[in-house]
Amino acid sequence: MDPALTRYVESRQLSEPDALRLSASLAAGEVSAAPTETEVLRWLARQYDLAFSNLDQLSIDPQLLALFPVRLLLAHELLPLRRRTDAVEMATARLFDTRGLDLLRAQTGLRLVPVLTPREALGKAIKEHLGVGADTLDSIERESGLRVIDDDSQQDVDLDDIAQDASIVRFVNQVLTDAIGQRATDIHLEPFEDELQIRYRVDGVLQDVPVPAQLKRYQPAIVSRVKILSNLDIAEKRLPQDGRIRLRLQRDEVDVRVSVIPMVHGEAVVLRLLHQAAALRGLDALGLDAREGGLLRRVLGLPHGIVLVTGPTGSGKTTTLYAALQEINSVECKIITIEDPVEYRLKGINQIQINEKAGLTFSRGLRSILRHDPDVVLVGEIRDTETAKIAVQAALTGHLVFSTLHTNDAPGALTRLVDMGVEPYLIASSVDTVMAQRLVRLLCPFCKAADTSPEAARLGQEVGLGGSATFYRAVGCERCRQTGYQGRHAIFEMMQLTDDVRQLLLAQRATGELRAAACRHGMRSLREDGLRLARQGSTSLDEVFRVTIEDEAPQGAA
Repeated sequence: MDPALTRYVESRQLSEPDALRLSASLAAGEVSAAPTETEVLRWLARQYDLAFSNLDQLSIDPQLLALFPVRLLLAHELLPLRRRTDAVEMATARLFDTRGLDLLRAQTGLRLVPVLTPREALGKAIKEHLGVGADTLDSIERESGLRVIDDDSQQDVDLDDIAQDASIVRFVNQVLTDAIGQRATDIHLEPFEDELQIRYRVDGVLQDVPVPAQLKRYQPAIVSRVKILSNLDIAEKRLPQDGRIRLRLQRDEVDVRVSVIPMVHGEAVVLRLLHQAAALRGLDALGLDAREGGLLRRVLGLPHGIVLVTGPTGSGKTTTLYAALQEINSVECKIITIEDPVEYRLKGINQIQINEKAGLTFSRGLRSILRHDPDVVLVGEIRDTETAKIAVQAALTGHLVFSTLHTNDAPGALTRLVDMGVEPYLIASSVDTVMAQRLVRLLCPFCKAADTSPEAARLGQEVGLGGSATFYRAVGCERCRQTGYQGRHAIFEMMQLTDDVRQLLLAQRATGELRAAACRHGMRSLREDGLRLARQGSTSLDEVFRVTIEDEAPQGAA
């Protein structure tokens, strides 16, 4: 018997007589030689005169969903689809396991008709319509002794005990596991008057997460559980708090930065997920264009100087810097980093974790680093004047210093350092290269389509790419969760401090003049680099324009 059929028989999804009939259909060529689950279910639907559905563009009436106990739907992997005149259609992947349907018939008195559905599609639909953690919250409803806390209540309650209840612990774990599985970088728990909203940031864009309607009732306990995990004060609800959680999911270690801020309707929580075991990329994997790649490799050969990478939070700055460090990591080169937190672990590099509570700050750590005879120093972020001045002194005394700044573009990093109190002549003498970057979403390779709209042609003309370029647009499919995008890629703006730029800096000229001088020497803007990816079909014009600002439009063909 075919292995696929054997698995169905063993899991009781296919009876032995049906397996034999299906084997006959295989022999007759009515079904492919190695049938997938979808093909087997379609075959069963024909045999038993049942409907089959992939649950595409599914819309379920909430009133219909409310007729059925959530715990039974989840336990038996069932989902009501629509009400017919005399029955209710119920999606299932297990035709011959009728226990769930029998229990639902007994409890509701309704006639239920099975609709065969692939298990993966059914699982996604259940999560979407019942919400993340629905089984856990349903169990809370049935458990005795668990008190629901109201922020406005004056009752004397032990929030610590409730937050550590097994059901609340399980719910928070489910949210964390689900977010990690969806490649989320942030989890947002946002309280409103009548709901607790959960959103994940995936590929740089926030996405709403379906949650059970009763979640709002458990908001204080859920927030308190997060506080306990991150060693925060659960009794303090008036002031912002910051903490950290270390997680291990299978072999993946995740460092979670936690921020709790009191809002009008309760405390809001944002959790930033940093994967410690994330695979490090080499310089080639960054996808730099020839000019930018050559400039970066030249910088890595410098004996001293400062290299700055700028961009907003979550734009991939640390990934780029570690790709550079990996390129020069060797026995002959001593590299020390000071970060908050340490996002990557790299053998052969000495790494320091900031601990402000203990007094280990960037500036204090950087002073100590210089006494350890390093060749290369990575400062996670220049946050204050003291750190900036020490970094400049380190570069002037023979060290190659890498660091990050939060500015919108490369020229803005120079004026930012001046604003922080660093003398322009010191910046001109120490800074060699500034690289700004952003992350653009990549089009899903399974559903992207050529963009033949007049708007795309007009945009192509506006940015100097002519009408012959072929652009692609996002469509959306199951593999990309209907977003049209899957994964991200960095775009870069690399500025060298040429003599012209240094002279303008010493004269303290405006950022626009610094940009113009850099462009005359070959610097390409973030938008121009993004258009390079659009021409390659890797991303869409809409995405490039979304992440780059208007005044970065190229002056001619890229």
